[in-house]
Amino acid sequence: MTPESEQKIKEVFEKQKAFFKTNKTKNIEFRKEQLRKFREVFLNHTDALCEALDIDLGKSRKEAEYVEIQIVSSELDYLLENIDEWAKPTPVESKPHPSGAKIVSKITYQPYGVNYIIGPFNYPVQLTFSPLIGALIAGNTAIIKPSENTPHVAKVIEKIIDESFDESYVKVFQGAIEENTLLLSLPFDYIFFTGSPNVGKIVMKAAAEQLIPLTLELGGKSPTIVHKDADLDKAVSRISYGKWINCGQTCVAPDYIYIHESVKDSFINKFIAYLKTTYPEGSLGKIGKIVNTNQIKHLAGYLDAAPEKVIYGGAYDSETRHFEATLMDQVTWDDQVMQQEIFGPILPIMTYTDIDVALEEINNRPKPLALYVFSESEEFANDVLNRTTSGDAEINSAIIHVGSHFLPFGGVGTSGIGKYHGKFSFQAFSHSRSVLEVL
Repeated sequence: MTPESEQKIKEVFEKQKAFFKTNKTKNIEFRKEQLRKFREVFLNHTDALCEALDIDLGKSRKEAEYVEIQIVSSELDYLLENIDEWAKPTPVESKPHPSGAKIVSKITYQPYGVNYIIGPFNYPVQLTFSPLIGALIAGNTAIIKPSENTPHVAKVIEKIIDESFDESYVKVFQGAIEENTLLLSLPFDYIFFTGSPNVGKIVMKAAAEQLIPLTLELGGKSPTIVHKDADLDKAVSRISYGKWINCGQTCVAPDYIYIHESVKDSFINKFIAYLKTTYPEGSLGKIGKIVNTNQIKHLAGYLDAAPEKVIYGGAYDSETRHFEATLMDQVTWDDQVMQQEIFGPILPIMTYTDIDVALEEINNRPKPLALYVFSESEEFANDVLNRTTSGDAEINSAIIHVGSHFLPFGGVGTSGIGKYHGKFSFQAFSHSRSVLEVL
């Protein structure tokens, strides 16, 4: 990083501090006007974003529009439609005043100030712009650092921001560790980070040194339990969608399957038949690209450590960054593939006969970002949810909860801190201020 780049970052930070102090961002109409302009610019760059997503991650036009563009635009519409109501003070009951005077109590919502948003590589559009629109609808300013691992998308993101906002309001800075380190040293009013738990620790440590509030959207090994009474055809197609989309590089992707021993063989046969039709062997590129060659080597290491356990797929091309949909069977907790979040198109399968033992194994490990249960018994599914902890959960489905702006999304423990989406984004980026007035 050049001295000029460092100076520019500090200069923009101070500009945003000064602009926030003008109180312009506290005006609801200002927020809506700015976000309507952003929406127009954003949608006008759909072609550029889809092209960049294809280059960086091998996402098809259909997938890019569905999981990146449309999620941002639909959530933005929802925020614009509801901000007037959400921003109103919330009246609450009051305790009696010792003198008998009348008391009025309410909760008001204040923006924090200058926000720092750190975007990830796996859904670089959705997971950069969704936090941004939450920050802006709450009345904040923002500095954004897109992921350096998706450089083509990052350039389009910067172009969109430059066309939509003045830098004293929203600004993008490109870069990697050096730039992020500098940005994290600045006294931001709020930090929002999406990425790995390891980097999340670095961000949280930097925030702790200045007592900066933050949201961490991390990840983990999200379990998928398939009980003996599950509809196996539905389980196969829904788990497959959740696992292979974006080449398995999804923080809430089913990380591994825990299936009842009595239906494992039938399940595997159905799964392989489904894959042969949907992602046939030799169709490298069908599910997108791995972000870089280092991650290809990392994923290949899982297969090299236990080649006899690969029952479908396993091929990859380091040059094109393609990796096949891959199933592994007879996996145990001691296998290398079970030691950390996979973040790729490899799906290990383990079995259980006693659900109590399976749940104990899950609960003995870090709390996952998501947990999925496939069962025709609502009682069984709810019992599993009651006896486990995860950021979020689904029954007879996988990953679609992320696209709902009616549900709070986020982790717990090592899988994250804080929730956002829809109204919960407004709340995440707002300070809830208690106000008591004695009349």
